[in-house]
This record gives sequence, structure tokens and C-alpha cells, in this order.
Amino acid sequence: MENESGPKLRNRPAHTRSSGSEKDDSLNGEERGKVDVEWLISRKMQLKRKAELLKSDLMRQVDGHFSEFVDTLIEESTLLESPSINSLFPEPLQDKDSKQYKQLQASVARGKVFTSRRSLLDELFEVNHIRTIYHMFIALLILFIISTLMVDFIDEGRLVLEFDLLVYTFGKFPIVLSTWLVMFFSTLVVPYMLLLQWARHHHTSKHRTLCTFVFGIAFLLFQVFILGCGPVYVVLHHDLPPASRFIIIMEQVRLIMKAHSFVRENSSRVILASKESSVSPPVPQLSQYLYFLFVPTLVYRDTYPRSPEIRWSYVATKFGQVLGCLFYVYYIFVRLCIPFFRNMSQEQFSARVLVLCIFNSILPGVLIQFLAFFAFLHCWLNAFAEMLRFADRMFYKDWWNSTSFANYYRTWNVVVHDWLYSYVYRDFLCVSGNRFRAAAMLSVFTVSAVVHEYVLAVCFGFFYPVLFCLFMCFGMVFNFILHDRRKGPIWNVIMWTSLFLGQGVLLCLYSQEWYAQRYCPIENPSLLDLVKPRSWTCRVSS
Repeated sequence: MENESGPKLRNRPAHTRSSGSEKDDSLNGEERGKVDVEWLISRKMQLKRKAELLKSDLMRQVDGHFSEFVDTLIEESTLLESPSINSLFPEPLQDKDSKQYKQLQASVARGKVFTSRRSLLDELFEVNHIRTIYHMFIALLILFIISTLMVDFIDEGRLVLEFDLLVYTFGKFPIVLSTWLVMFFSTLVVPYMLLLQWARHHHTSKHRTLCTFVFGIAFLLFQVFILGCGPVYVVLHHDLPPASRFIIIMEQVRLIMKAHSFVRENSSRVILASKESSVSPPVPQLSQYLYFLFVPTLVYRDTYPRSPEIRWSYVATKFGQVLGCLFYVYYIFVRLCIPFFRNMSQEQFSARVLVLCIFNSILPGVLIQFLAFFAFLHCWLNAFAEMLRFADRMFYKDWWNSTSFANYYRTWNVVVHDWLYSYVYRDFLCVSGNRFRAAAMLSVFTVSAVVHEYVLAVCFGFFYPVLFCLFMCFGMVFNFILHDRRKGPIWNVIMWTSLFLGQGVLLCLYSQEWYAQRYCPIENPSLLDLVKPRSWTCRVSS
């Protein structure tokens, strides 16, 4: 019995020890499991942070190189996709061995290439973080409205909703409309008929140089006297207010640039086609020219990429945003500009007054710049592009990321930059045999500065070349100092600082001169009085 029961009794403690060790092992396993779970969570968070860093780095690289890659790819494929050339010339010029055909192919390849693409802000606004910035501007507008209404209610004892500043600046609108109609129809008829008649005579005449000279002088006279002097006479004769003047003068500049592009692009084709006696002169149809006069580009092409349909809700939204920006600028002037400059104009001009004026003008100046960019280059142009089914919506690039002024000038207004590059810079290099690139760049700056100062001088009613000096002096210097080799965040900070300061200088000096011209008239002014800024000596009495 002992022998039989002994082993059983001796095995029982062993079994007990085995159960205890299993419990200890299970406890250790649970602890190890907890450790493993914590380690996995920690490792997962590390991988997540690393993935976010890699994502941000990848997005920065893609953002910097994708646009350039697409543009390069499009330019390289231009020779394979030139339907406008194929439709213009019959078989004798379709021969790949034809020298003229190769020259025309090369000229098109060097020019502006249109392709279907959305505006950058339309893509960015799909990101909630970017759209929040847009909401912040809306909130600021609401605060401006509430502030104005409360101040008017306290001062007048009632809500004042007269918008007298808007009524004044856009006054005499029937004259603006009638002037625009005359400018538009003259631009539609005269350049097209001149080109058509010149193409026919150039094709058959034995004195092609004389024929080209005569029609060129006729077109130049039209540009100078009909489109140039006519609108200026209307503006000055009827003493139009600033916004009405701005509409006429900007449309004048736009139509002059469009007419030049239409004649410039088609004249080279006519000259090239005239070398082949069997080819009729390739003049586009009037409907193509009419479409070009409305489409939001300044570079003529026979055909453009078209969107499949018109989104009228998108058009209404864009026009609504333009109207909102207009009221935004109104409230900026009412709350931030007019009270400040009215008080500032009562002080004698001095260095202290000038410095305070410039730095107090930075905020409204920058807001006005942002609103002008958003209202015109994004909303207005996109609305017309949508109505005309114009698919190339790259009216601007990411100018806010520029680390050089050279890149800023290229990306701020792509529509005007394309025209300046095609018909000023490239033509200058063509005439000079691809030499004097610095002189070609200087010519671009000069044309841009003169046109900008011309617009401001006519719209304000006085000549005060502040913008011209900023363009030709600081703009040229910054273009060579802050060039494309400048990379890194610090250069973007320098660019923004310069832009902020420039907007403050422009708003301050032009506003002071506006008040001086209005409240300090000079009887029988001399030539020196006309040249000398009146804000330097004028002091408005309270």
C-alpha cells in the first residue's frame, strides 16, 4: 500500500508545482503580451510620424517639379500635336522635307502651348486646411461690415446703407459702356480687315515690302489714335471717376495687346505661305478672332482646348465672389484708408509723417493686393473661361512660394507674362540675333513699367511715377539679386517683406497725392508745379 500510494503521494506535490509554474508562466506571458502590445503601439506611432515626414517631403518635391515636368512634356510633344498647322496649309506644305513647314513647326514649338488644366486655387480649395484661410477672409469681411454699421448707427442714429463711395467711383457708367462698345467693334473690324486685305495683296503683289509697310502703318495708326488717344480723350473730356476710368483704360490696354497678338501671329504665317505660290494666304475666320477677343488669354491661336460643358453654378459662384471682393475693398477704404489719410493730409509733409503713413498703409495695401488677385486673376478670368469653355485655366502659378523676384514676375500674372515673353522678349532676341538678353529683359521691364504708370496716371488724373520708379529701380535690382538660384525659406521671407513694404509705399504716396490734388488746387500752375508732387507742400486745413 505504501509502495502503491507513495508514488501517488509523491507525484501530487510535483503536480502542484507544475500547476504553480504554469500560473507563473501565464502571468509572465500576460506581462510579455502587454509589453509586446505597448511596443507595437509605440512602433506604429513612430512609423506613422516617419510616414508623415516622408509624405510632406514628397509633396514638397512634387510641388516643385511637377509643373515644370508637365510644361516640358507639353513643349516636347508640340510637334506631334499641331492641328492648327495641318488645317491651315494644304499638301504642298505638309511635306516633312519642306523647309518652310519645319520653320513654322519650330516657331509654334517655341511659343505658348495651351492645354487643359485647372486653376491652382480651385485645386487648393479642395484641401480643408487651405479653404479655412478663405473662410478667415470671409470672417474678416463680416467684421468690417459689422464695424461700419455700428459706427454709422452711433454717429447717425440709423443704419447707413448708401455705399456712396461705390456710387461715386463707378459713376457715369453709360459713357463707359458706349466707349467700350466703340473700342470693341473697332478692334473686331479694323485689324481683321487690314490683315485680310494685306494677305491678299501680299500674295499677289510684286512689291511686297511696300505693301507690308503701308498696311503696317495703317495698323499702327489705328492702335495709336483710335485705340490709344480715343479712350483717353473720352476719360478726360467727361471727367470720369476713378473706377470708370480704370475700366476703360484696362480694356484699352487689353484690346491693344490682343490686336497686336492677332496680327503678329498671322502675319508670320502669311509671309511664310507666300513663299509657296500655290498656297492661298492662311487668314483665320472672323469667328475665330471674335472668340479670341473674349477668351481670357492675350496670345492668339486658331484653336484652344475646350471643356466639355458649361457649369453655370460655377460661373455664378465666381461672379458672386467678384462682387464680394468689390464690397471687401469698399469696406477696407471706408474703415482703414479714408479716415487715416483724411487726418494725415492735415499734417505738414515730413519724414516722420511719411514713415508712419507707409507702415500704416501696409495692411490695407496687402489686403487690396490679395483681393485684386483673387477677384480678377482667379474669379473673373475663370468665370469667362467657363462660359467660353476655355480649358486652359493657368492664369497664375504659385507666386506666393517664390524665393526670387524673377520667379514672382513670371508666376504672378501668367496671362500678361505670356504676352510680354512672346512679343517683347522673344521678338527682341529675334531682331538682335539671340544676343543682348539683358537688354531684352530691360525692355520687358520698361514696357511693363510704362504701361502700369500710364494706367495709374490716367485713372488718378495726375502723374506721380512712384510705381514706375519701383519697377525700374527696385524691381530690376531685386530681379538680379533675388534670382532663381536663391532657394530656401529665408528668400521667400525677404520677398514677402519687400512686397508688403512696396504695397505700403504705393498706397501711402498715391493716397497722399490724391488728397493733395483734390484739396490743394493751384491756379495757373507752372511747369515745375505740374512735375513736383503736390503732397510735399500741401496742407489741408481742418
